[in-house]
Amino acid sequence: MTAQLSQPRRLALIGIFSAIGGSLVFSVNDVAIKFLSGDYALHEVVLIRSLIGLAMVVCLMLPFQGGFAALRTSRPGTHLLRGLCVVASNLFYFLGLAAMPLADAVAVFFVAPLMITALSVHLLGERVGPHRWFAVGLGLAGVIVMLRPGPTTFHAAALLPLASAFCYALMHMLTRRMGMAERAVTMAFYVQVSFIVVCLAMGAVVGDGHLAQQSDPSLAFLFRGWTWPDPADWPIFLASGSASALGGLLIAQAYRLCEAGLVAPLEYVSMPMAILWGVAVFGTWPDRTAWTGIALICGGGLYMLWREARHRGKTG
Repeated sequence: MTAQLSQPRRLALIGIFSAIGGSLVFSVNDVAIKFLSGDYALHEVVLIRSLIGLAMVVCLMLPFQGGFAALRTSRPGTHLLRGLCVVASNLFYFLGLAAMPLADAVAVFFVAPLMITALSVHLLGERVGPHRWFAVGLGLAGVIVMLRPGPTTFHAAALLPLASAFCYALMHMLTRRMGMAERAVTMAFYVQVSFIVVCLAMGAVVGDGHLAQQSDPSLAFLFRGWTWPDPADWPIFLASGSASALGGLLIAQAYRLCEAGLVAPLEYVSMPMAILWGVAVFGTWPDRTAWTGIALICGGGLYMLWREARHRGKTG
């Protein structure tokens, strides 16, 4: 046994720990957004969060990555497309959070790692065997359960985190394609800029609140007028912005360094955090149907992770 890890193994470990750390950090962002969703407009919350996140990237991260020279890129179009995918994913997800219990929304969103696995075959040329496809099938079954199909039980709001998951999967296909050619801090910077541009545009169109009279909680969150934040809420905005910047950096780093099929299941660490936050902050506990869906979705991801670890143990 050598004293030092080989370069590929070292990079894989960095990617694994980045994925776990980023997922834990993002759980803070989720609970902060849900907490703010009852009083502020979605685009206002995301704008403030992104301004804080951009300040963190520029002031605390760029100096350790070569300064503003790190922002030079030969792929502006790919950054733009990736930024739009991130924005769409976040907006769909946060609209779902406004109408659903936190754990339920996170569970439906967690079909994303399985979507990433499926898309990696067609878009990245990665090989996916029957065990991974079995895991994908389990996850999709879990999503169907969470949607609660039926004329009286169907949860339309659950389609929002499902759409978010698809956009998120596409975003990481682009992250993986960029690979080592772009730094994680560069990706994080352009994502925050994308959020700011889109939210300013949304604020200019509906920020005056002329469409604010909505009975649906998701639509109310989307069309509510802008108001100056209460001083007591600024720590929550700060927590959301900080989590967005750090979590985005860590997740981008993970997908730069490791195969998408390896990193994606590691994001399931957010699921127990979502249940914990839901109980501790909002007093919500998943019901029996939700637990069934959570078990299927997380079971698919954890099975995939177990198979990956077993395979690497045999070939490592």
